[in-house]
Amino acid sequence: MPQRRPFAKVNSYFILAAHILAVVAVLHMCLVQFSWWSLGLGLFYSWVCGMAITAGYHRLFAHPTYRAHGVLRALYLFFGAASVQNSALKWSSDHRIHHGKVDREEDPYNIQKGFWWAHIGWVLRQAPEPDYANVPDLKKDRLVMWQHRHYLFLAIFSSAILPLGLGFLWGDPIGALLVVGFLRLVVQWHSTFSVNSVAHMIGRRPYSLANSARDSFITALVTMGEGYHNFHHRFANDYRNGISWFHFDPTKWMVWSLSKVRLTWDLKRVPKRVIQNARERVKEELRARKLKAAAAR
Repeated sequence: MPQRRPFAKVNSYFILAAHILAVVAVLHMCLVQFSWWSLGLGLFYSWVCGMAITAGYHRLFAHPTYRAHGVLRALYLFFGAASVQNSALKWSSDHRIHHGKVDREEDPYNIQKGFWWAHIGWVLRQAPEPDYANVPDLKKDRLVMWQHRHYLFLAIFSSAILPLGLGFLWGDPIGALLVVGFLRLVVQWHSTFSVNSVAHMIGRRPYSLANSARDSFITALVTMGEGYHNFHHRFANDYRNGISWFHFDPTKWMVWSLSKVRLTWDLKRVPKRVIQNARERVKEELRARKLKAAAAR
């Protein structure tokens, strides 16, 4: 049995403090000072930071499913730091391990260890020091490596100092800091964490039965389109998660829209025939399982 890892004290204390201050943010808005500007900045940060993770950290850096202009990549890295989910290099390395070892002991957020482990427990435990051998492409990327070296400063500046400074413009610096730096941050954390937990527990598996990843419209709503997770695990080299027009995948829509103004290009798509073949194989496997179960009765 693997030895249980010790608590990551810095992570644990910071996450606890952030949740407490998120509650303080709500109380501040209700009892001290309510500012539409502070709330609007929080919503703006929620959008751009969410996109920095889904379109940037996930679909561009962890899985090079498209290419992006340097300005866009820089924005991803800046607001990715504001998401306080580690550098793009570390995030991508963990995620590539997850895909290569999904549902196994080596999987950093292995759902087989339970919902809470996959959702947040793995962040609260010390992990072995990574060697980043699985991200050689990113180690050659100057922007990614610059963000990695200066991650702590960028995270503090983008998620705390900048919102505080902007809050002075409308007379609510503390409110802006609390709403953007903590309330928004905690909500975004749980949105991202849901991809590791909820998306491996709730929904259907139309493309592969080989792992726990599932497709769910509900999960997609709270993860900016990342809820079509069974498709993603089967076809991780596709820039889309939701492939049908009615699938809620704002990340896909944004990446596609930016391609029209040449900020993104080389958008990778799996051929329809390959996707359909995967669906047919799953149906055949399910039929075989039913026949086997019926014969065993």
